[in-house]
Amino acid sequence: MKGSLRIGEVSKRCGIGVETVRFYEREGLIADPPRGISGYRAYPADVVPRLAFIRHAKELGFTLRKIRELLSLRVNPKASCSSVKKRTQIKLSDIELTDD
Repeated sequence: MKGSLRIGEVSKRCGIGVETVRFYEREGLIADPPRGISGYRAYPADVVPRLAFIRHAKELGFTLRKIRELLSLRVNPKASCSSVKKRTQIKLSDIELTDD
C-alpha cells in the first residue's frame, strides 16, 4: 500500500515502542490497520500525529479513558472547540492542585 508505514517506522516517528502501538490498537485509540500482501500491518501516515497526541496527553497526566474522550470529540461533529478546551482546563487544574 502506497504511503503506508510499518509499525517500526510508526513507533520511531512517534517516539514510542512497538508494543505501545499495538497496545493502543487493542485499546481502540487507533484503528486496526489493514495488512498488506506481505501480511505486515500497513499504517496510514495520519496515525503518526494521532499517536503523538496520545503520547503527549499521557505525559500531561491524562488517563487513557480521558484521551479516548478527547479523541472522540475530534470526530464528533456536534463537539465544539470549547468543550475540548473545558476538559483540558479541568485537567490542568487537577495537575496544578497536585503540584502544590
